[in-house]
This record gives sequence, structure tokens and C-alpha cells, in this order.
Amino acid sequence: MLANLLDVFNERDDAKRRAAIERTYANDVSWTDAEGVTSGWDALDAKCAGLQRGIAGQQFVPAGPVHQLPGFAYLAWRLEGGGADQPALSGFDVALISDGVITSLYTVLDGAA
Repeated sequence: MLANLLDVFNERDDAKRRAAIERTYANDVSWTDAEGVTSGWDALDAKCAGLQRGIAGQQFVPAGPVHQLPGFAYLAWRLEGGGADQPALSGFDVALISDGVITSLYTVLDGAA
């Protein structure tokens, strides 16, 4: 879950982010958020890059520990930095995990941090 948040969603270098994606997720990963479902490494990478452009200098930070059960993980997070003109957001990610990689990721925004 920390690799998902820090190594993928905070990584601005395309090559490093792609390597992290291939280590962290199954190649047919599905990511569900309020905008719909994104499937596969390429689509997740493209959507992540677009998200990063929209949050400028902000960074995701964990808002608590990773909670795990067999095949399941949860991590709350918040978006920090960027100054007063950037919206402060918080949310959480839930992941289904198989063979050590994320197969399904769900992101929920829960409002201001």
C-alpha cells in the first residue's frame, strides 16, 4: 500500500513510476474511483500522470498505518503542500492482493484533510 501511494502516485519521473507500477500491480489491475474503472498498467499509468499534473506540487502522505488482512489492505491518505490555492483532500485506498501484487484498487475521497 505504501508503494501504491508513494512509489506510484507521488512519482513524477515516468520511467520510475512505470517500474513501480509493474512491481506493485498485476498487469490486468483494475482501479476504481469516482470517475469509473481503469484497467491495466498502461491505463493506470496514464491516469496517474494526469492526476499528478492536476495536483502540481502536492504530495500524498499516509494518514495512518496500513491495515491488512489476507488478500486485503487499507490505507488512509491526505494530499499536502501546494499552498492555499490548492485544495486539501483526504481519502483512502482499499486493495485486493494476490501473489504479492495489487489486483484491484479502490480509491475513495472523503473531503478536506
